[in-house]
Amino acid sequence: MGLALPEAGRYFARSLKQSLRLMVGLPDYDAYLTHMAATHADRAPMSYEAFFRERLEARYGAGKGRCC
Repeated sequence: MGLALPEAGRYFARSLKQSLRLMVGLPDYDAYLTHMAATHADRAPMSYEAFFRERLEARYGAGKGRCC
């Protein structure tokens, strides 16, 4: 069975928003939170501001890459 129309619309809007953010290089904080909960449950996730700064540094700085 497929998704109900309102649910499909929300899914499409979410997917479009994520795609547009990725195209312009904005990090996805929700994906980061999901990753942290699934992979690093013993560690507290960064705040949005700290996450954004770290992603900018990783992208443009000569610094760290991904955690895994």
